[in-house]
Amino acid sequence: MTDWLSPDEWRAVALSLRVSTVATLVSLPFGILVALALARGRFPGKALLNGLVHLPLILPPVVTGYLLLMTFGRRGSVGQYLDQWFGIVFAFRWTGAALAAGIMGFPLMVRAIRLALEAVDPRLEQAASTLGASRPWVFLTVTLPLILPGIVAGAILAFAKAMGEFGATITFVSNIPGQTQTLPSAIYSFLQVPGGESNAARLVLVAILVAMIALLLSEWLSRAIARRIAGA
Repeated sequence: MTDWLSPDEWRAVALSLRVSTVATLVSLPFGILVALALARGRFPGKALLNGLVHLPLILPPVVTGYLLLMTFGRRGSVGQYLDQWFGIVFAFRWTGAALAAGIMGFPLMVRAIRLALEAVDPRLEQAASTLGASRPWVFLTVTLPLILPGIVAGAILAFAKAMGEFGATITFVSNIPGQTQTLPSAIYSFLQVPGGESNAARLVLVAILVAMIALLLSEWLSRAIARRIAGA
């Protein structure tokens, strides 16, 4: 692939893979906690939390990017303190692209894990509790193995969504080659240049290939884990 793609194209692909991987791994623990709260929790504001989680799916991605810029930019309500106190900067950095991609893929991750949690038979957890197991231990030994296919599916769907994220990313971190230019941003840039259609077409093929691999891997892993759990 390195011979097929130019160095700039390869850098865009590599950055997209890096951004998507970091976004998925960092958001996964939060995704499990939020899905658990939505599936099992009973608290005031649950509907509001559910709405906030799914808001990135409804809002235009550019609006999400603008909100990120206003919040986590160098002069944003949160970003200015992250910069002053910890030296952490998200705007116009690849880490900001990871933040944007993670937020855009978060609803898909939470939904998949929540559906898996709601499909667990509560009697299995109750049986473990009656044997003296604590709630954290019940979750780790009973619930977590049962929802593992949903976790894997949610993580891979979030990864695929992160790979294709464009609107929020370009609004929040711009389109800087070698720094914040991800695969979709590179395709957009090539389409703005006369004669760049062939370069864009190559990257489109890469995007389709990565997305299909992610979806097939999600299906295969989910089935493999489900068979293993059923045979245990």
